Amino acid sequence: MVILVTNNPRAESIYREKLRVEFNDEPLLSLLIRVRDYIHNGYCLLTHPLYGSVKPNETPYKSILISGVDGGIDPRSVQIIEECISTARKFEPTHIPDKYLHDLQTIDLALIGPALEKI
Repeated sequence: MVILVTNNPRAESIYREKLRVEFNDEPLLSLLIRVRDYIHNGYCLLTHPLYGSVKPNETPYKSILISGVDGGIDPRSVQIIEECISTARKFEPTHIPDKYLHDLQTIDLALIGPALEKI
């Protein structure tokens, strides 16, 4: 089963009819920790959590594809998510004016879109 884990409300509204979407209005670090919990319960990453060269403090939005796997925990996914959580902790969240939020949601959609087309 493929799940889109996101804190982007536009991603949730666009993709909820196409696949399972786990939406929560939460900070990026909380989202990464939630994805880590999925990974520890047998899911693996289908997309890199920090794709697109967008630093964790430059956008509050992230959409991550994960999939359930047979056979236990995927060590590579564990390594990647732990590194992403460590990286996110290094960047202090900055205040982003509301007028930019729609644009940042659009960037997240543009980055996750090609991966969603393949499933």
